[in-house]
Amino acid sequence: MAAKKKAAKKKVAIKKAAAKAPAKSHPLFDKILIANRGEIACRVIRTCKRLGIKTVAVYSEADADALHVREADEKVLIGPPPSTQSYLLVDKIVEACKKTGAQAVHPGYGFLSEKQEFQKALAKAGIVFIGPEAHAIHAMGDKIESKKLAQKAGVSTVPGWLHALKDANEAVKIANEVGYPVMIKASAGGGGKGMRIAYNDAEAREGFSSATNEAKSSFADDRVFIEKYVEEPRHIEIQLIADGKGNCLYLWERECSIQRRHQKVIEEAPSPFLDAKTRKAMGEQAVALAKAVKYKSAGTVEFIVDKNRKFYFLEMNTRLQVEHPVTELITGLDLVELMIRVAAGEKLPLEQKDVKLNGWAVEARLYAEDPFRNFLPSTGRLVKYREPAAGPDVRVDTGVYEGGEISMFYDPMIAKLCSYGKTRIDAIERMRRALDEFYVRGVSHNVPFLAALMAHPRFRAGKLTTNFIAEEFKGGFTAAHLPPKDPAVLAAVAAVVERASGESERRARSEVLPLRYRSYSELIPPDDSKVVMLNREPVALTVAGEHGRFTVTAGDRKIAIETGWLPGEPLLHTMIDGEHVVVQIDAVGSGWRLFNEGGQAEALVLTPRQAELYAKMPVKAAPDTSKFLLSPMPGLLASVAVSEGQEVKAGEALAVVEAMKMENVLRAVRDGTVKTLHAKAGDSLRVDQKIIEFA
Repeated sequence: MAAKKKAAKKKVAIKKAAAKAPAKSHPLFDKILIANRGEIACRVIRTCKRLGIKTVAVYSEADADALHVREADEKVLIGPPPSTQSYLLVDKIVEACKKTGAQAVHPGYGFLSEKQEFQKALAKAGIVFIGPEAHAIHAMGDKIESKKLAQKAGVSTVPGWLHALKDANEAVKIANEVGYPVMIKASAGGGGKGMRIAYNDAEAREGFSSATNEAKSSFADDRVFIEKYVEEPRHIEIQLIADGKGNCLYLWERECSIQRRHQKVIEEAPSPFLDAKTRKAMGEQAVALAKAVKYKSAGTVEFIVDKNRKFYFLEMNTRLQVEHPVTELITGLDLVELMIRVAAGEKLPLEQKDVKLNGWAVEARLYAEDPFRNFLPSTGRLVKYREPAAGPDVRVDTGVYEGGEISMFYDPMIAKLCSYGKTRIDAIERMRRALDEFYVRGVSHNVPFLAALMAHPRFRAGKLTTNFIAEEFKGGFTAAHLPPKDPAVLAAVAAVVERASGESERRARSEVLPLRYRSYSELIPPDDSKVVMLNREPVALTVAGEHGRFTVTAGDRKIAIETGWLPGEPLLHTMIDGEHVVVQIDAVGSGWRLFNEGGQAEALVLTPRQAELYAKMPVKAAPDTSKFLLSPMPGLLASVAVSEGQEVKAGEALAVVEAMKMENVLRAVRDGTVKTLHAKAGDSLRVDQKIIEFA
């Protein structure tokens, strides 16, 4: 009942917001081309369909069967898989618009979304850019110049050196003047690329080199600058929408402090840290900056906030943000629709006083990566893909489908999972269950890490900084970081799954075979005494009950389990002692693999005698790979920093592997001597391919 009331209230709020829209003084577009791919392209298509607007998808050869191509009304091939030969080619997009008669282009985020040259080329061709004007993109697109503009507009900015650095020596000199720690940042950067923190001269030199190289490869602009690194910082951003007619609104804030390598992992709205006074001040400063550049469309002003709620301007993103859904969930507004209406010449349908803040929303970015191997990208086919059921408290934005490919050429995002609740804890708890319901097979994914974040006491308390992951997961993410599991409960689930499978099999046989062909053993009830080998550890228990209602006794403990699960279903929804629990079930050989709250367990259900014999079976040892440096991902071996016969120390850089537009430095885990180089710079590597062998 509570969920239905919540859904009804939310629908009313959305209808009220829509009702404020004036009668159309300008016609909306007949056809829009989406100059992007993946989940954001699908997201834009969804709103266009609701508005009755035809859509055109552009795609590379790698995306011929992509979801956004399937969902659009028309499609245009624009080039080979590398984005530099397809999605980043302005002339190809303009040509596709002319070919299909698209009147406007939505750029999504990334690719050409913040390129003033793209906006100008479209304007020259008489095509509307659904975003800001070129002058605003230019003014805010350069981090150095945007900070100067922010200062003029009265916006608080971070102390630093707002000039491009000449070389590593100047980086060290300026870093000492500003005072360590410092942040070395790409002037044309974004998405966490081209950013390095330095705490001393050596790190400043290395950071300058790495940031410059990454900036050049990602943005074709190798300029970097230095600013003071604020310790215990929070990353909080203000969502704006402006119509270019003098109306500019702030749609509250998003907390984006949970980051790894400067890439956002969890976002939420509102922030658990801001008070009303700070929220208002940040919103008003963001609006002042937008008005200073006569901004039009959706945009985001990012701030860094210290432990005393003092905030400083970081940058303005002149596009739709990845994390915009959390803002939509707490305001009831469709940001893509507002962008389209503004681009078509309409005024905003609401004023600042009409922007309501209702409830709480959390977004988790589901990536194809292996959190247990330092979050290395994982490519391949989505053999199985099932999303949590959508509703008023769960939203999934994705660009993939079962059987589709996660390509090595693009960002490895699988989906954005959003949860909504009346309170922050409500939203977090709904997110925990939704993560359990997200069934993905065929590629590694970061659900275990996301589950660990949702259960972490510090996260749940809202004590966040951008250093959260580095501080709480020192040395990397391991199974020890997962929420603790009750072995008796997991063993009980395995025993119930085994019992339910047996019931189903006996029913099937009784329906097919006449009584005279059935053996006596098939007619007797199953033995209630079981030993569940849970990750090879025995748990003795008994199972009583049938038809979905069971009582499992483990020692002096009784566990009540109710479930309607049937064999073959990947998700087991169950009530365990009155609590709703979701467990993913995979049949593995004669046993089961159980997944819950990010963790997994191998379970084999045996009779007591079988368990005795099983304990005597030898365990196959894993091969010893300690003498090798293996490629942790498919990618390009950009460089090798050592030679045969060279002695290396723990932590020393050995090689650099490029994958998904990121440089990954591979370091020695212990002291040793290089025996053999098995690969050279320029080689294409597969996962676990040998690079270096140690003596």
